[in-house]
This record gives sequence, structure tokens and C-alpha cells, in this order.
Amino acid sequence: MLNVPASDARNQTVIIVPPAIRAAGGYLQQELLEASDFTLLECATLELTQHAIAHGSRVGLMMVQGEDDARRLERFRPLLGMNGVAWIGLVAPALLQLPAVRECIAELMFDFMTLPARGDHLLLIMRHAWGMAYLRDRQDPPTGTAEIEPGRPMVGTTQQMKQLLTQIGKVARTDASVLITGASGTGKELAALSIHQQSRRRHAPFVAVNCGAIAPQLFQSELFGHERGAFTGATQRKIGRIEAAQGGTLFLDEIGDMPFDMQVNLLRFLQEKSIERVGSTDVVPIDVRVIAATHVDLAEAVIHRRFREDLYYRINVVCIMIPRLADRREDIEGLALHYFAKFARSHNRSLRGFSKSAMQALFSHSWPGNVRELVNRVQRAAVMAEGRFIQSEDLGFDGHAGHDVIISLDDARAAAERVTICRALSQSRNQVSRAASLLGVSRVTLYRLIEKHNIHKHAPATLSSPQMAANDMLVPVLVPVPQQHP
Repeated sequence: MLNVPASDARNQTVIIVPPAIRAAGGYLQQELLEASDFTLLECATLELTQHAIAHGSRVGLMMVQGEDDARRLERFRPLLGMNGVAWIGLVAPALLQLPAVRECIAELMFDFMTLPARGDHLLLIMRHAWGMAYLRDRQDPPTGTAEIEPGRPMVGTTQQMKQLLTQIGKVARTDASVLITGASGTGKELAALSIHQQSRRRHAPFVAVNCGAIAPQLFQSELFGHERGAFTGATQRKIGRIEAAQGGTLFLDEIGDMPFDMQVNLLRFLQEKSIERVGSTDVVPIDVRVIAATHVDLAEAVIHRRFREDLYYRINVVCIMIPRLADRREDIEGLALHYFAKFARSHNRSLRGFSKSAMQALFSHSWPGNVRELVNRVQRAAVMAEGRFIQSEDLGFDGHAGHDVIISLDDARAAAERVTICRALSQSRNQVSRAASLLGVSRVTLYRLIEKHNIHKHAPATLSSPQMAANDMLVPVLVPVPQQHP
């Protein structure tokens, strides 16, 4: 067992015991708990529970004895998902048959016991939960970020990705020029990096140049370098990007944005395999592999004389197209988990993963920004999430994500039915009998529809009055830090 120094003990070391447990009599064997290092304190409202957490409680007991408790369990998801609090469920065996109860336990609770629970067993679990919370609170701050997997930085298992990875493996064995096409944010630079890492040049430099980010007047100097005194302000020799990639790979991103008058200089370099620095007549031999990428249609740009035809055929020996994220939706979960593992280590080690609603939001979104947008949203969620599981709002969705995705007629009918039931329940203040009357169905039918559409997952979390908080809510129990962990 973990022995905690007295100096590490928390100030508010209490158990919150709801009235439901007093009525349950022998479930907790309070004498046994009171004889331990834990202190018992009753909590009858959500506000008192939040106050106890804010003042040091780190372990909680959640009673789920009846169907009403199970239906109201969703209201406590914000508390159940809070960082630093380990929850233990005390559940009636019959209620484990309900999918919502099983999901809540699996996603949000440290452990659970079926009722009636033996006090000595419960005390053991409580001590274990507190010990884990103690260690988690004292973890060293995370350092560094996840490394890109050598040679295979791209993530995906769909047929499109398997075909893409096969193409990358084939072209990596040669020195042929490659043109990578695809929408912005699909991962064109990662594809180029993967080609480099799997090639014989992997131990040499990989130099990336964004052709759209360099001012036209500086383009030649940036690519080819310059000698001292070549122009005003050139106080020393500068090695250009092409020469810096000697022996390795030069990646020309957004090559379609390259100034037209510079394209002839690049063509000459590709043909001669040599360069001349600005202000010099010396020829410098260059051995680099060139990979270019663009999100525009270069063939159309050639027709409209915005891109040189001879350069187009020089860089387009092998063409690889990166699919949009919306075209390979089966990879969304794998990508999200991959970047979650990276960002959770550097931003929030307490996170355990994505909630079901968050993953559904990821699947329903149209992803106009492709993988770059997904990476951005996952990183944002890792920073903003306050619970142990990322929620859809942590991802930055405003509730309208996925509305531009076409759904089936059956799904549309189900959505309309769900909205109507939720409105009826809201108007009747969650009184099922009154809601059934408003809808013109029986209570049995309404209960069946509530279960069918998982309505309790979308029930409002607000309370209309303190009286409702005391009489119509599921009341949790918290077990904060004892003075010494046995």
C-alpha cells in the first residue's frame, strides 16, 4: 500500500454520502469506513458535490439503484469526466443490462461494484482509486512531443491509403521526380517525407520549400544562393535551398505558385543537375532528388500559360494523388487516435480518449480542411478538455457539424422523431406521463422510444430549482484524500 507523507495530505479529506446510501443501510457498512482514514460527509445537491471536488475530493461513489437513477445518469457526465476524480459505481445488478449504464461505467468510472456491496471490498477499491489519483497528481510535467514513425509517417488502413503507401514504396526505390497532387491539408508534405525516409537518401537532408511563401524578388537567391556583394545587403555568401539539400531530397511545395520567370531557372537546374549562385559564374554540381506538390491543376495552368509545359513534364515523371479525408472516412478514427496519443502526452496526460459523442462528431463532419483540420481540432481538444474524455465541444464543433452531409431518409425520420420527443419532455419538465399525453402515445410506448433514441443522452443538464436538485437528481458520493494511505 502507498504511504503518503503528512505534508502531502489534502486539507479537505471527506467522503460525500448521499441520503440514498443512508437508506440503503448495510450497503456501505459506515462503521467500517468511519474506522478508516476516510471522513464521511453527506452531499444532497450537485452544487455541494462540485464544491467538495473543488476542495480536494479525489474519489467518488456513484449510486445507481433504480431506473430513474439510470435515466438521470447522463446529467452527471460533466462531474464523472472531471480530471483528478476517480469514480466508483455502486450499481444494482439488473441495471447493468442497460446499454447507457454500461457505457457510462466503461467510459467514465474507475471501477464499479454490484449491490449489495461488502464494505471491506469497497474500502479496498477506494484506497486503490485514491492511490492512483495520488500518483496521477504527482506525475512529472510532460516533455517533448511524439516522433514521426520512421519511414511511415502516414496513417490509414483504407483501400485508398493502402494504394497510396504502395505507390510511395515503389517510387522511394528510384530517383525519379515525383509530383504529389491533392487538396490543401491532405498530407502532401508527409507523403514526400515518407518517400525520402524510405529511399537511399534517408540519411541526407530533406529540405522543404514553400514556393508560395517566398517573395518573387527573393526567389532566385533563396533557391540558388548568392555570393558576397552580389547585391545591396549581401554581406556574405549564402547557400541556397537547392544546395542545402545536397545528397538528399528537395521538396518544392505549392510549385504552382512559383513565379513564371523563375520556372525556366528551375528547369535548367533539373536538366543540368547544377546551379550557379547569384553573383557567381562558378558551376556547382548538385545531386538531389526533387519532389514537387501542388493543390492546383497544373495541366490546366499549362493551358492558360501560367505554368511552363516543359517544366510540367520534367517534374511529373510519377504522379501521386493524395485522397481527401472525406473520401476515406474509415481512417478518421485511426488518425484521431494517432494524434490524440501525440498531443495528450504533451498537453494533458489525464485524458483517456474520445467520448462516443466526440467520435460521432468526427465522423459526421465534412472535413473541408482535411487532415490538417483534424490535427488542429484534436490538438485544440487536448488543450481545452476538462474531463478524462474529449467531448464534441472540445473539438470546436458548434452543434452544426455534419449538417452538410447527406443522410438517409430513415435517419431523417429518426432525427425528427428524436427532436419531437425531446421537446415534449422539455415542455413537461421530464414528466414522462405528461409528455406521453402531449405526444398522444402511452407511457410504455414513450419509454420504448426514449430507449430506442437514447434520449437520456441529450437531456438538459440544468436544474429548475433547488427542490428539484434534491428530489429529482442522482446524488454522488465523493471520497477525498485521507491523511495517510494505508
